[in-house]
Amino acid sequence: MFDLVLGTNNQKKLVELRLLLPERHISLTTLAEIPESLDVEETGATFTENAALKATEQAKHLGRWVLAEDSGLTVDALKGDPGIYSARYAGTHGDDEANNDKLLAELENVPAEKRTAKFNCYLCLSDPDGNIRLEEHGTCGGVIATSRSGKAGFGYDPLFVIPEYHRTFGELDLTVKRAISHRSRALRSFVPKLMRLIGNLS
Repeated sequence: MFDLVLGTNNQKKLVELRLLLPERHISLTTLAEIPESLDVEETGATFTENAALKATEQAKHLGRWVLAEDSGLTVDALKGDPGIYSARYAGTHGDDEANNDKLLAELENVPAEKRTAKFNCYLCLSDPDGNIRLEEHGTCGGVIATSRSGKAGFGYDPLFVIPEYHRTFGELDLTVKRAISHRSRALRSFVPKLMRLIGNLS
């Protein structure tokens, strides 16, 4: 079994990661299960840089393989904001309600055809010495609604409409979200590369 640490404390992200990683080949441990894990400061200027920081710093500290991810929402009318600040857009990290309120306020006078946006996910795998061994990313395009709809998911999901389904991520069930989300798209590209790497290490 390949020992892999999932470098996030976000329980809802962990659910998606666990569903998409092959647990019969990989022993998964979360940061919540490791008391001595670091709280890595996200000082990067891009999703890629933050994912790399979270993976390499944690891996060197723990002496273990670490898979980290950085993800967020980019809105075209806001020139890519909230971007890397998605989780703390309104000031407090993880305050989904405040973040959604701010996004709605920022887009208050923006017409429907200009409310296009993307969810982005960047993955980074570091070996125990802090060397980046794999990177991958995935995106999912949508439109920002004018009001919340749906209780599923987290973050900006109640505002993020998937045009093909005419529903927000907050309204779609987990099976559909798992098929089309930015995180699942990144992982579908990442997992075959990870399995090849594991094969080469053994």
